[in-house]
Amino acid sequence: MSLKITLKPKERMIIGGAVVTNGNRTGCNLIIDNNVPILRQKDILNEEEADSPCRKIYFLIQLMYIDEENFITYQHSYWNLVHEIVQAAPSMTGLIDQISEHVINQKYYQALKFAQHLISYEQEAISCVQ
Repeated sequence: MSLKITLKPKERMIIGGAVVTNGNRTGCNLIIDNNVPILRQKDILNEEEADSPCRKIYFLIQLMYIDEENFITYQHSYWNLVHEIVQAAPSMTGLIDQISEHVINQKYYQALKFAQHLISYEQEAISCVQ
């Protein structure tokens, strides 16, 4: 089954590891006929934005999803970071378990969606401390 995506002007996305950017055209339509990793601009986290432990988890999952060549390195970093977070904040274990289950099953897009909840939880916890 094909996936039809319409990009807004100047919108970027990652398709199978390639960054695709629409120029100034309105409504650039793309049809993806095979199964490749796809991330729209709103779901892409830049390395500079990965400035907290939970954002780093999101970033590592994103890299596992789009960069198969370095998958083992990202996966190793992911499990080390997950271990550190669970030790420091056991209340995050439930969400991290859900994310990790998706990672183990190679459902990276779903893992990213759960990681967004983890980032929100982290931000709430930080705001309560301040």
